[in-house]
Amino acid sequence: MKSVLMTGLVVVGTLAAPTANRQVAAGLVSSCESLASLKLPLTTITGAHGVASGAFRAPGAPTDDPAIATHNTLPAFCRVEGLIQPSRDSHIEFEVWMPSSGWNGKYLAVGNGGFAGSLNFAAMSAAVTNGYATSSTDTGHKGTATYADWALGHPEKVIDYGYRAIHEMTDASKGVVRAFYGAGTTRSYFSSCSNGGRQAFMEAQRYPSDYDGIIAGAPSYASSRGAAANIWNSQAMLVDPTSYVPASKLPAIQGAALAACDAPDGVKDGVIDDPTTCRFNPEVLLCRGAESDMCLTQPQVSALKKIYAGPRNSKGEQIAPGFMPGAETGPRGWALWVTGSEPGKSSQYAFGVGALANMVFDNSAWDYRTFNFDRDVAIVDAKFGPIRNATNPDLTAFKQHGGKLIVYHGWNDPAVAPLNSVNYYRNVASTMGQKSADDVMRLYMVPGMQHCGDGPGTSDFGAGPKAGADAHHSLLIALEGWVEKGVAPAAIIATKYNTNGNPASGVARTRPLCPYPQVARYTGSGSTDDAANFVCKTP
Repeated sequence: MKSVLMTGLVVVGTLAAPTANRQVAAGLVSSCESLASLKLPLTTITGAHGVASGAFRAPGAPTDDPAIATHNTLPAFCRVEGLIQPSRDSHIEFEVWMPSSGWNGKYLAVGNGGFAGSLNFAAMSAAVTNGYATSSTDTGHKGTATYADWALGHPEKVIDYGYRAIHEMTDASKGVVRAFYGAGTTRSYFSSCSNGGRQAFMEAQRYPSDYDGIIAGAPSYASSRGAAANIWNSQAMLVDPTSYVPASKLPAIQGAALAACDAPDGVKDGVIDDPTTCRFNPEVLLCRGAESDMCLTQPQVSALKKIYAGPRNSKGEQIAPGFMPGAETGPRGWALWVTGSEPGKSSQYAFGVGALANMVFDNSAWDYRTFNFDRDVAIVDAKFGPIRNATNPDLTAFKQHGGKLIVYHGWNDPAVAPLNSVNYYRNVASTMGQKSADDVMRLYMVPGMQHCGDGPGTSDFGAGPKAGADAHHSLLIALEGWVEKGVAPAAIIATKYNTNGNPASGVARTRPLCPYPQVARYTGSGSTDDAANFVCKTP
């Protein structure tokens, strides 16, 4: 799996003129290099040097890395590398990038997907290009996003990954920025997706004064239950080999789901606006004759029903939400996350087994088939939850700091069940009261979007710096307006390009993303591919 699937903030382009124009009074190189002697708590600066415009290359980046195009056009900046060691077994590497001129006075930190293990250079590139000081961390270990062997026997590293590394990076990065520019940041922001969304929640809940504004995409904040859900889906398709649903059958499954649930939302466009209202029954695909890619066997139907329903114990109690029908195909669809290219090769299997074997049961040979949903969920909650879960719905301290939180989640996310974000929003409102919740949080559910992007829906809406954007077309700019001017976000205009993520391919469709619980409804006239012909309404 390529790491770009997990970054959640991969965008290029240049914003309008920065709100401030701070730069180093003396030459960049000497001022930047002098940071090598900077002293910060628990931190060692391991490198500090100026990078000329267009000269940066990510260490070890493959030639097909989509971020290379961004790197080739980066402005000159000061690159500071550091190491943070809050425990004897900690080794948290981080970098801070600061524009040599045109700094907008703000700090925009970025997170990591999966099990982290590397710095998010692509997201840092977008941030520094648009005038932000930025930073990223490997969270204390090296490895790909699906690799978790580093955690076995290293509880302090698990804590670093779980919550400590981002906070320590934030403190150290602000110290570096202050030393470089001779002034602190005017505002601090954090934006990331997936595990990065979980990191975002962790910051708002555990460290409410770290950031003024936070964007959390597809947050895997209920990690203990998410790991259990990964095992549930793996057991559903793998324990009995006849239950496995190959990727070749996904187009037929998606087609049947759309046939059942697309048109009833008012617009037949290949997108189910609210899959919670969909009553798709996989039984309609049951093979009536010879098995083919156009039908499902009875064991496959049963497996699919389990995945849509979500994990339950023997009493029928819901353990975690299930996944939604209607966008099973595509680059971030079920072939990556649920079915895999072959049995046992899905990302859900990798994340579920990796987390539980190395962080919960402390056994590299742990067998996922032994997981018991009556017995083991409590074990995972008790050991995993305090370190990785960010489920606290009381955002009072973050609100008192003046913080604002925007959450977005694709309705067809096959990695983190979208109802998790809906449930968290409802828990915040129930805990704090609706008015207080509205003062601190917005949720945008994105029809047809998969994990952090892609899918048949409108999945481009500026969760990070976005070229030529305004507050109506960018979550980040809307967040800044909320934090800095007190203008609460309303509808955000999202775009689907003819080729996902590529503006040069032309616009296929625009739609408003409405603050939950509102949904976009067609007015009945004009093109259904034009956001101007939709209004946000409360169901």
